[in-house]
Amino acid sequence: MTVRFVGAGPGAADLITVRGRDVLAASPVCLYAGSLVPPELLAHCPPGVRLVDTARLALDEIVAEMLAAHGAGLDVARLHSGDPSVLSAIAEQIRHLDAAGVPYQIVPGVPAFAAAAAALGRELTVPQVGQSVILTRVSARSTPMPPGEDLATLGASRATLVLHLAVQRVDAVVADLIPHYGPGCPAAVVARASRPDELVLRGTLGDIAEQVHTAGIVRTAVIIVGAVLGAAGFPDSHLYSTDRYRP
Repeated sequence: MTVRFVGAGPGAADLITVRGRDVLAASPVCLYAGSLVPPELLAHCPPGVRLVDTARLALDEIVAEMLAAHGAGLDVARLHSGDPSVLSAIAEQIRHLDAAGVPYQIVPGVPAFAAAAAALGRELTVPQVGQSVILTRVSARSTPMPPGEDLATLGASRATLVLHLAVQRVDAVVADLIPHYGPGCPAAVVARASRPDELVLRGTLGDIAEQVHTAGIVRTAVIIVGAVLGAAGFPDSHLYSTDRYRP
């Protein structure tokens, strides 16, 4: 048997990949994060599937479900929101599977930051404005950030910043970034990206925190900061330049 970590996408049920959908349809056991994964996705599971909501399970309990399925010779679909490569906490699950000799695969999904950029109608890499994107978070009740990855340090790059799990600390985020980006730097918050109740806030570092508090956003949101959000008079990409085809 194999455990397949499947990216469920950012929220909309139709943003799962075809491969991810097919894995669900072929797996007699499905572990899913019920607090984040749209329930409509579970309709792709086969009849008689064992469904396990992991929202309130500890790591050892989740791993025990995988090992039990392994012992029974059953494939497992481990459904995670977004894309498993970013802030999904699959690394510790994989560590346990490696120790137990259980094979696994990873099926990528649409990440939340991509859905947020789509909601904003913006590309996050714009010629001569911003070509680097930093995906990060802030430390609150979660594990501490590694040395050198605090916002004050990352902000010194002036790259486009995408912050997950940070909207509850938006005031601290703004305070850390204004010294590097300035209060007029474009900023946006996208809550529940791609879902029917999606909410988009656009502004600057000077006013985005007030907008967040007024809207009552406290979770399931992405903060994006950078000049690319307001870019207008930039040169065309070399990809489309006629010079590209000249000797």
